[in-house]
Amino acid sequence: MTRLSYPIEMEIAGCTAMWTRPDTGDCPVSYPAPTYSAVKAIFESILWGPNIEIIPNKVEICMPIQYHSYTTNYKGPLRNLSVIKNGGSYQLFATVLIDVCYKLYANVIPNHNKKCLPENALNWDKKTTSPGHAYQNIFQRRLKRGQCFSIPALGWREFTPSYFGPLRDSTRVIGGLPVISIPSMLRQVFSKGYCSPVSFVYDTDIVIKNGVLEYPFWSTTHDK
Repeated sequence: MTRLSYPIEMEIAGCTAMWTRPDTGDCPVSYPAPTYSAVKAIFESILWGPNIEIIPNKVEICMPIQYHSYTTNYKGPLRNLSVIKNGGSYQLFATVLIDVCYKLYANVIPNHNKKCLPENALNWDKKTTSPGHAYQNIFQRRLKRGQCFSIPALGWREFTPSYFGPLRDSTRVIGGLPVISIPSMLRQVFSKGYCSPVSFVYDTDIVIKNGVLEYPFWSTTHDK
């Protein structure tokens, strides 16, 4: 069955971004552009709703790709137990991106898998015959007002944006970038949607051409 989809778009910029490559281990390195799941999370930070599904389809890179060394004192749960007991931390080294700006594009479709939806989502769903269209309208209003469900992040939560909002006419895609090939790029960690178990999924042979990354379309995303 064909499902109606509704386009949404936004722009986000910031001083620092980190789109972590899982294969880079203890000293993580960023992908040159945001992952599918990162773009999905940015849209959901403006307006989140479990009764719809956001399908990212494209990212336009609007600033040159610049890598930079980054060091922070990590005090998270992955520290050695003895370090945690002593209240200590360890230095985490990473390779991040600086001075970034992206135009993000996605489509919204209804989530027809209602088995895990909370009661308030089911009640909201009963009040509309087109949850995708409703989400699109509410999203656009919130974006123009600068409202958000949670503060958008450029990958790591500490990397907050200097701008997020509607597309700006003054922002242009960096068309002179060389072609960048990414053999394997993380797509999603929770690939079966809302309330799903951990299930890592990767896209292969991704290409950034003329400053544009287009995510592969997976029919299974729509039919899960």
